[in-house]
Amino acid sequence: MTRFVKAAHNVTRSSAVAELFGQRLRELRHTAGLTQEALADRAGLPHTHISAMERGIKLPNLLTLLRLAVALDCKVAKLVRVFDETKLSSILSK
Repeated sequence: MTRFVKAAHNVTRSSAVAELFGQRLRELRHTAGLTQEALADRAGLPHTHISAMERGIKLPNLLTLLRLAVALDCKVAKLVRVFDETKLSSILSK
């Protein structure tokens, strides 16, 4: 596999991870009855960042995960539990 093809392959898998996290974030935000703007305010993040994460364009770093957990009044594990319920080998490269 060429370096370009390998990079494109990894982006696709990263996108799958980002999309899965984004779906989970949106679900928890809706359950909390928050708009993207309200969640962003609580987390101290731009609302565009929340939008990008929910659309699977951005993945959060650890600090952002912690901020989101506080803003959603939940444990970090609740944010990432979706990965415990997913066959990780199908979305990660070997």
